[in-house]
Amino acid sequence: MRNGRRARHPWLQLVALHTGAPVTRIGLSVGKQIGGAVVRNRLKRRLRMIVRDLHWRQGYDVVILPRAGADSASFEEITGAVLRNAEQLRLLDTSNA
Repeated sequence: MRNGRRARHPWLQLVALHTGAPVTRIGLSVGKQIGGAVVRNRLKRRLRMIVRDLHWRQGYDVVILPRAGADSASFEEITGAVLRNAEQLRLLDTSNA
């Protein structure tokens, strides 16, 4: 993912690499700098819920990297950050919307 395109937000970062595969794979990496295990797992559950509802373009590997402070953001704020970064990288499929 070192060669991937990046979009940054104060609460999270998206890294996307075009693979040309027939599917898009989404990964989450929540580091220990974000709260304890309960807080990290809650954030991962929120991110999985957000990612599940979006229509991604095919052929990308995407990694979502939350930053310190993301644990205190509301669900709506995190959703907005993911949407903004995904749109900036042109990862969302607008034909299925």
